[in-house]
Amino acid sequence: MSDDTELDQIESRLLRDVFGCFATGVTVVTSLGDTGRPVGLVVNSFSSVSLDPPQILWSIGLNSPSRDAFCAHEGFAVNIMGADAKDETMRFCTPAEDKFAGVDWWAGHFGVPVLRSALATLECRTEKRIISGDHEIFIGRVLRVDHQDVAPLLFHRGRFAEMGPAL
Repeated sequence: MSDDTELDQIESRLLRDVFGCFATGVTVVTSLGDTGRPVGLVVNSFSSVSLDPPQILWSIGLNSPSRDAFCAHEGFAVNIMGADAKDETMRFCTPAEDKFAGVDWWAGHFGVPVLRSALATLECRTEKRIISGDHEIFIGRVLRVDHQDVAPLLFHRGRFAEMGPAL
């Protein structure tokens, strides 16, 4: 290890770089705004919590413009993205007015958008929200799942990546 920095002195850029060393899958979390308009954003802070009951978690920045929509609606979908959906995923990385323009989706449980290009989906009901630091953690009860056999889209060191051959 090259940096032995005290935790209370860690700069946010260094911490982001360290977090970026951990490769993650890429999800697009979707829901509906208070006007019924679909909302979605790319999230890599996704994790399973429990098999019984089936629960997952993800988090959103307290200053995210999409946060109010996720707080107001009881349901959301976690769309786990495949490597072949990188361009579509990129649409959800921006603050564009209509991220869903040209995106193929259907209304799942609670009417929330489920992306047809996702390699797997988990449709959830929000069970608990916890504010911690500069993020809000959503814990959701999984109500419906689906998946297909395609390669996952990964995120590592600030970039999208594809999985190499199995070791």
